[in-house]
Amino acid sequence: MTIKFVAVLSVVLVLAPGARSDLLDYGNDEEDLHDAHGSQRLAPKTHQADATRILNNLLREYDKTLRPDIGERPTVIDVGIYVNSIGPVSSIDMEYQIDIIFAQSWVDTRLRYNSSSMRILTLNSNMVGLIWLPDTIFRNSKNADSHWITTPNQLLRIWNNGKILYTLRMTINAECQLQLHNFPMDEHSCPLVFSSYGYPRDEIVYKWRRSSVETSDQKYWRLYQFDFMGLRNTTDLLSTTAGDYVLMTVFFDLSRRMGYFTIQTYIPCILTVVLSWVSFWIKSDATPARTALGITTVLTMTTLSTVARTSLPRVSYVTAMDLFVTVCFLFVFAAMMEYAMLNYYSYCHAPTTTTTTTTAASSSSSLWLHPSDPDPAPSWPGGGALAACLDGKDCASFFCCHRECRGGGWRRGRVHLDFGELDAYARVFFPTSFLLFNIVYWVGYLYL
Repeated sequence: MTIKFVAVLSVVLVLAPGARSDLLDYGNDEEDLHDAHGSQRLAPKTHQADATRILNNLLREYDKTLRPDIGERPTVIDVGIYVNSIGPVSSIDMEYQIDIIFAQSWVDTRLRYNSSSMRILTLNSNMVGLIWLPDTIFRNSKNADSHWITTPNQLLRIWNNGKILYTLRMTINAECQLQLHNFPMDEHSCPLVFSSYGYPRDEIVYKWRRSSVETSDQKYWRLYQFDFMGLRNTTDLLSTTAGDYVLMTVFFDLSRRMGYFTIQTYIPCILTVVLSWVSFWIKSDATPARTALGITTVLTMTTLSTVARTSLPRVSYVTAMDLFVTVCFLFVFAAMMEYAMLNYYSYCHAPTTTTTTTTAASSSSSLWLHPSDPDPAPSWPGGGALAACLDGKDCASFFCCHRECRGGGWRRGRVHLDFGELDAYARVFFPTSFLLFNIVYWVGYLYL
């Protein structure tokens, strides 16, 4: 028996130094960590007993249904917000998502205690339901969720002077009324509004802390179409039939990025308008080619205008993108109408027989305009107007389509246009007017 005891004792003595060495290594790490904070490695049992005794004494006659200092003075709530992330922002639903840690601090004199060893009690979420908490609500939230994994994301600290710190992490879908008149070059201030639900100003007063709103690294935010420009916080007073409430608001300033819409809408619209000008260099007798090109560009613009509206709510006013797409559509439509006019004019003035060659030669695609002539009736060949023009008398009509009428006294003050050269005019007019529109459009929306 003695031999067996000695053998077992020898094995224990051999194994113990190795096992003890591992514990000491772990213990040294813990000791170094706690020494860096100026505290002991392990809390003495007396501290646990003190904490239990303090909590039992505090909650013995505590009524969590009554706010601190009721009937004496308002309870002052210091608030602070730490923004984990913002986004995405939905233009269609007019809301944005935000992930925050919401901190509230106040003084409850009923929770004061005397202890030389326990100045602060840091408690978990089980203690939250045992004391009075402010009934703070987010007034513009559509829905909000608290985080419960792996445990409820709540923090409660009680100081020996009765000061309380309560923090809660939550994700909120808040309403943001977007004004889309300048879309997609718009800027917005999305608010996050909160206040007490039942306590008016003479019961609860909210105040911002010194560093009231802080943000995390923005590279983890989901603002895909927006740039974060900054934030600001305000304090207002909300007057209702139930009383005056202190209203706290944080505004997040956002500016929309144009990259997506430039690629998806603006560049295709500009290229479609330029493509419609190709018909001006196609011969007027190539009717199938010019007609097919005109119809294709018009249908393309119709599709682009429909796609551009899919990323917008059904607002009744005109946005900046609507204006641009509409003008591009008008340019494309006007290019098609230009060929319709040219084709109709060519058909009306085409020679029908060889006997009318002289008459057709005397006819012209020339047009004389006078701003003071009120009669819009044209003077066609074979009438008395031709003789009047040839005699050098004033032409009584607004339109005079005779080549011979160039040499008469009536032509003074008139502008000469040739319908046969309509394509040549369009090659200059359409690009120039579209360029001027783009200059006015971009300067007006980006810089004015």
